[in-house]
Amino acid sequence: MKSRVLQVITGIAILFVLIQFIPVDRSVPSTEADKDFLNIHKPNHEMAMLVINACYDCHSYKTNYPWYSKVAPVSWWMQGHVEEGRENMNFSLWGNYTTDRADHKLEEAIDMIEQEEMPLPAYVWAHSGAQIDQKERKKLINWIASLRTYHEE
Repeated sequence: MKSRVLQVITGIAILFVLIQFIPVDRSVPSTEADKDFLNIHKPNHEMAMLVINACYDCHSYKTNYPWYSKVAPVSWWMQGHVEEGRENMNFSLWGNYTTDRADHKLEEAIDMIEQEEMPLPAYVWAHSGAQIDQKERKKLINWIASLRTYHEE
């Protein structure tokens, strides 16, 4: 029995080592700085830091990867979230969005922030700097709403 348990543990350890050799593609295309959301909208420092800390790791090509993002299977999970975030809204490509698309993205962002779905709770758990309190959440929502071209009457 002990021999079998040791074999299973050894097998798991070998598998863990082997999966470290499966690469995660973190390459990003070249982008134009003048297309970046923050360069277009030029928020004050407080708002820029709020957006960078709470949004940019998953919603731009300016992702800061922590050390544990290099360890599989966490690396696969994290990169999947980053790719999904960029696909839904990419601040690095903001200048490429049409006015209608940008407005729609801003409206979606407001909804996600209001419902406390963004930033993702799992992301906040691992990145305490992304935690936003209700006051910051309200400021962010109001600022994003002010950027919309079409305002609700």
